[in-house]
Amino acid sequence: MQRYDKAAVLGWRKDTDGYLTVTAGITRAGVFPYRRGDGALQWEAKLPDDIFSAETVESAMNKPVTDEHPPEAVNSRNWLVYARGTSHHDARIEDELMKVTLTVTDAALIERVETGQQKEISIGFETDLDETPGEWNGQRYDARQTNIRINHIAVTARGRAGPTVAIRGDSAVQEDENTGGITMAKYKVDGKEFEVPSEIKSYLDAQEAKLETATAKAQAADALQGRYDALEAEKDTLAADLEEAKKQALTQEQLDTAIEGRIALVSGAKSVLGDSFDATGKTDKDIKSAVIKSVKGDSFDLTGKSDDYIDAFYEATIGSVRKDGFSSTGANQLRGLPTNDAAKADIDKKRAERLNIKNSQKGAK
Repeated sequence: MQRYDKAAVLGWRKDTDGYLTVTAGITRAGVFPYRRGDGALQWEAKLPDDIFSAETVESAMNKPVTDEHPPEAVNSRNWLVYARGTSHHDARIEDELMKVTLTVTDAALIERVETGQQKEISIGFETDLDETPGEWNGQRYDARQTNIRINHIAVTARGRAGPTVAIRGDSAVQEDENTGGITMAKYKVDGKEFEVPSEIKSYLDAQEAKLETATAKAQAADALQGRYDALEAEKDTLAADLEEAKKQALTQEQLDTAIEGRIALVSGAKSVLGDSFDATGKTDKDIKSAVIKSVKGDSFDLTGKSDDYIDAFYEATIGSVRKDGFSSTGANQLRGLPTNDAAKADIDKKRAERLNIKNSQKGAK
């Protein structure tokens, strides 16, 4: 069975980061009123053997500090929603009180503690009830709480255990003993403050926190969707590039043909330019231009000449070398090659042959 009990902070200090650390008496032995589900009031005893047992004292250590009581037990799944601080590992029994150090980390709750709006402590705990009536210190009770396990420690406007378990500052004022009335808390809506039961305020605060969490998750989801869409677009682009690369890639046969063609080109150029000619880094067009200029002279301007013109001129030059048996042992050895009408006609013929070859290759594709 879940129960709430209250106590007090005995003194506090605020560090340079703004956190509030307090020493609190969080509960005591006694007989306290609780409202049953049917609305009737029931007096329950919290006897020293139960509330001050080693197991119960240990259960107060390292527990979440909350702003009023949350509508459910605090656990690892909802800790971020409800926790506003934590208890330390120093719970002990002193002066008939269970005491522990608490650190409050929420700025809004710290302000309400400092201004006196919330200065009592209330423990939220699980307990078994022994329904056997009895009497303790002259006070009758209807049931006894056993196996008490503290779940969280709430900072409240008013506590069940009275002012002996409240947060105390230097100017704290003693308050009357709690008679079991409804604890009210202030809740702000559109800038206006309303008094509502503390449990309702805790529930509303929890819903706000859940909404903020959901909003943050939605924003994160939008960001992830954007990244996903960008990656999808990049994937499509890479796929298209890959397909284009596959189309441009040479087959082994085409690669062999290209290598043989390059070797033949360099060999033919060297028959005109000499064995010292270095074709490294030069394109086919560069090599062919070098051969043409060796015949026409370095001043011969090839600017604006088409690839077909250069190819035909080159092949005509190499053809002449093969036909006439000329070779070069140095630069400019073929300047005397014929350049009359017959030579030009031969060039035109070669050009036409290359055009036919290229057109046939395009048709094959």
